[in-house]
Amino acid sequence: MEKAKVKSNTIKDYLYITVGVFIYVFSWTGFLIPNEVASGGLTGACAIIQMGTGIPVAYSFPVLNAMLIIIASIILGRGFGFRTIYAILLSTVLFKIMPNVDFLVSLPGHPLFIDERILIPIIGGLIEALGIAIIITHGGSTGGTDIVALIINKYWPVSPGRVFLISDFFIIASVLLIPGKTLSDIVFGYMTMVTFSVAVDYFLTGTRSSVKVLIFSEKYSEIADYIIKDMDRGVTALNAVGWYTGNEKKVLLVMVRKSELHEITRAVKTIDPRAFVCVSPASDVYGEGFEEIKTGIQKKKKQ
Repeated sequence: MEKAKVKSNTIKDYLYITVGVFIYVFSWTGFLIPNEVASGGLTGACAIIQMGTGIPVAYSFPVLNAMLIIIASIILGRGFGFRTIYAILLSTVLFKIMPNVDFLVSLPGHPLFIDERILIPIIGGLIEALGIAIIITHGGSTGGTDIVALIINKYWPVSPGRVFLISDFFIIASVLLIPGKTLSDIVFGYMTMVTFSVAVDYFLTGTRSSVKVLIFSEKYSEIADYIIKDMDRGVTALNAVGWYTGNEKKVLLVMVRKSELHEITRAVKTIDPRAFVCVSPASDVYGEGFEEIKTGIQKKKKQ
């Protein structure tokens, strides 16, 4: 039974990775590459190579990724390596096929053509971020800076978007090495980079962001029982004194995912319509039920 569940989850992961790869490649072959917008990442480097030499991304992409597969397998696990190999191979095939599908290319005379070129980096960056987020969420990667971001994030609490932002800055700047390219080409590339970085952070961590909830209610025990038993979340009861009345009371402190906030506020309102609830964002929450504490690579103790 357990093996069947694992197999089912694995198949599900590969299906999601397939969808993510299609979306990712579409952002490049549909919007960025046809309009010669240089973005970041290894794919961005391949696109710049294509602009400068004419070598298609479908050829440079798998070659430059080959060595990174080994690194991914060693540091991030064999399962990650297999998923990455699959994503890279599928990306290579799609980079070969999709540029020839007319209705998927944003060029004059095609259904997806956008006359305002300034919108291309924004649309391309958003679509690329969605595809990458789906792939990473299900244990895969398209290689390049994706792998670098995941390796760093494994040991340090640095968001993937920040890693992409730094590495992409230098990759995009290299577009000036191509004759005929100007500062405006770099600006368009940086627009794509910023859009992608902000969007990928939102897609990856938006649903995992946490909030701190303070609940003031005379029926605190009923509310606390509901949160513990029905939501499987911990509750801390703080001693408090109403300064105006001088009465002692309990204030409940709860840390929950942002996606769980609606459930907890609905429960509070149902149990005690007169309850007072204070919600504030918690940018980083570490511990059981939330994120793992990451402090860096620990050195092995000498025997």
